[in-house]
Amino acid sequence: MILCLTPNPALDLSYTLQHIDLDASHRVDTGHAQAGGKGLNVARVLHQQGYATRSVLTAGGISGAVLLEELESTGLPFSAIAVSGATRRSMAFHALSQQQSTIFNETGHPLSLDEGEALLESFSAELTAAQAVAICGSWPPETTLEYFTQFVRRAVESAWTVVDTSGALLLEAARAGAVLKPNHHELRQATGTSDVAQGVAKLLRLGAPEVYLSAGEHGLFHFSASAAGIAHAFLPTALPGNPTGAGDSAVAALTASALDGADREQTLRRAVSWSASTVLMPTAGATHPSHAELFEQVNYALLESVPDF
Repeated sequence: MILCLTPNPALDLSYTLQHIDLDASHRVDTGHAQAGGKGLNVARVLHQQGYATRSVLTAGGISGAVLLEELESTGLPFSAIAVSGATRRSMAFHALSQQQSTIFNETGHPLSLDEGEALLESFSAELTAAQAVAICGSWPPETTLEYFTQFVRRAVESAWTVVDTSGALLLEAARAGAVLKPNHHELRQATGTSDVAQGVAKLLRLGAPEVYLSAGEHGLFHFSASAAGIAHAFLPTALPGNPTGAGDSAVAALTASALDGADREQTLRRAVSWSASTVLMPTAGATHPSHAELFEQVNYALLESVPDF
């Protein structure tokens, strides 16, 4: 079983229209509502690919009730901790003619001491059956480093663990020994350097055994404290579409590959193909059937240094 933690889930609301103008009113269709947050997107993709998962999350208020109702309809196994604060909402507006997406993410609400303890207890209980763990996304406001670290350390002690987060939490996850999957913007922001190689080196020095760095159309890079060289995988042609959730599909692929014992090349090819295929889908948490064909198109190489991007 792969355990997916989403400490700050969101009710994802997605709208598609032809064109977006600033300082203007737009009439849109009802749109699409989906239980979201990075960890749930990861679980959806893994479930679609036939992997057993278990999700741990929080839910509160009317938005949380809608989130749980939608999540139950998917058949995904989950444990939800009831919280007093309403589950945050994420609103995405996709303009077809502009090929652009504008997203508004609410920050959510802090957890009380009792709610925080209940989330940690639920996560720890599920760890006993986990073969791999994905800890993904933002955390509720006012989350302390000490509280966050308890989750990561317990996961690392129990199973292969990947963390996809940002800011100071990314550095703390490195110190706790987790595999990391930042994008290049998150890496630069967390490490305080615009030099990608230096930023990754800092994460490895702090204790991360591996870093998978996603860079949009530039592909995925793999850095390891034990393996020589920098592994790089990418598609020769960028795919047009909706990039929301592409990084989550990459995390799903990394987790599945860890469970399968896949080698470095197979892992990166799978991650790039699953990620790219998600761009072709209207919403996050799904891969397009073409991912098998895309797998064969992925370029893979070992590099001595990181190219400029």
